[in-house]
Amino acid sequence: MYSELIRQKEDISDTQMQVFLQNLVDDYDNKLTRVLIIPPDFTRFHSNAGRLTEILFNKMKDQTEVSILPALGTHSPLTEEERQIMFGTVPKKAFITHDWRNGVVKLGTIPSEFVKEISEEKVKYPIDIEISRHLKENFDLIISVGQVVPHEVAGMANGYKNILVGTGGSDIINKSHFLGACYGMERIMGRIENPVRALFDFAYEEYLEHLPIIYVNTVTQIDNEGNNSIFGLFCGEKDTPFRKAAELSQKINIFRIKKPLDKIVVFLDPREYKSTWVGNKAIYRTRMAIKENGELFIVAPGLKRFGEDKKIDTLIRKYGYIHTAKILDLTERNLDLRNNLSAAAHLIHGSTDNRFKVTYCTDTLSEEEILAVNFNYQTISEVQSDYSLEALNEGYNSLSSGESIYFIRNPSLGLWITNETINSAL
Repeated sequence: MYSELIRQKEDISDTQMQVFLQNLVDDYDNKLTRVLIIPPDFTRFHSNAGRLTEILFNKMKDQTEVSILPALGTHSPLTEEERQIMFGTVPKKAFITHDWRNGVVKLGTIPSEFVKEISEEKVKYPIDIEISRHLKENFDLIISVGQVVPHEVAGMANGYKNILVGTGGSDIINKSHFLGACYGMERIMGRIENPVRALFDFAYEEYLEHLPIIYVNTVTQIDNEGNNSIFGLFCGEKDTPFRKAAELSQKINIFRIKKPLDKIVVFLDPREYKSTWVGNKAIYRTRMAIKENGELFIVAPGLKRFGEDKKIDTLIRKYGYIHTAKILDLTERNLDLRNNLSAAAHLIHGSTDNRFKVTYCTDTLSEEEILAVNFNYQTISEVQSDYSLEALNEGYNSLSSGESIYFIRNPSLGLWITNETINSAL
C-alpha cells in the first residue's frame, strides 16, 4: 500500500491530514489490537509529526491499545511541557521512553567487510543492529512518523533511520554517525544515496523486514516569515514513502545561494534547541554556503548544555570543537572517544576546520564555557544591538548600516548551499 498528498495551491490543512490518516486507519478495518507509533522527539517539533501522532492516536484509541515511543536516539526524554506542546491531547500514560544504552535487543551484526566497502575503506568495523525492546512486543502495527529533510548524518533524514537510530542502540548510533563524519558531510548532506543510507537499507532488509512497520513521512516548507507548513505527506511500506518524500524535499528544502555568504545569523528556538548537539545544525546546514573566513552567529537563548546526555556533554567539554584531523587522531588514541563514536562524529561535524568563524550568542552558558569548546561568544543583548532579530526576514537582509546578512529562523528545516558547491555536492 502507498498513498501521498502533495500541496497544490494552498497548504495542506488539518482536515486534509485527518482524512489522509483516516484512510490509513480504514485500510486495517478495525482489526488492530495493539499499535505502536514512533514519532520524533521535541527536537523535531516543526516536523508536524506531533500533530499527526495525535490524530492517529485519537482515531484508534477507542478500538485499539495505542502506545507512543518517541524516537529519541541519544536525545533527552521529553519533559511534560514538551509532551503537551508537541502531542496535544495524547495522555502521558500512552508514552514509552526509549533507553538507547540499556533498553535494546540485538537483532544481528553487519559485517565489517560491508562497512569497509560502502565507506571507501574509511572505517572497517562491524556494526551491531539493536532496537528498542518494545518493538518486539507483538504489536499488530508499528507506524513510524517523521519528517524528511536534508540531514548531516544520513543525507536525508527519516525512513529506516527513524527506527535504526531513533529507537536504536549505542553501536549503530555511534558507528553510523562516525561513518558519516569520516565519509564527509559535504558528500552526504542532501543526497538520497550515500554510505549511511546504504547501511540502513542493508540493516532493514536483513533484520527489520519481518516487523509490521509502515511509514508516514512529511515534507515541510518554510516561508519568508519563518512559518512552516506541510507540503507533502507520504505513507506506505518499506522505503517508498521515504524516497518519494526525499525527492520532494530536495526540491523545496535545499536553498541555493548565488554566491558564498559573508555573514549568516541563525536563530535557535529556545523550546527546541537546548544543546549544541542539536543547535550545531546551524553549522552543519550552512557550512556549504559560508564564504571562506566568513562569520556565523548562532543566537541560542535556550542553550543549557553541550551534549544531550551527561557522558557526551562531558566529552564535548573535554575535547571541544577542533580540527577534523585532530579529532580523528584523538579518537585513535583515547578510549573514551572510541567508546562514544557519535560524540567524536559530532565534534567533527561541529568543526569549521578553521574555514569560518562561529559565535554562539547566549546568556545561559557562560563565556568561559563557550570559549573552552573553541567557539566565540557574545551575549544576546550584544547580538541584538547589532541585528534587531524581530525585524529580520528569512534570507537576505540589507541593514541600515550598509551591511548585508543572511538570516535563518530554523536551521533544521533546510540545507543552504552555493551554486559553486551544487555540482560537487549533489
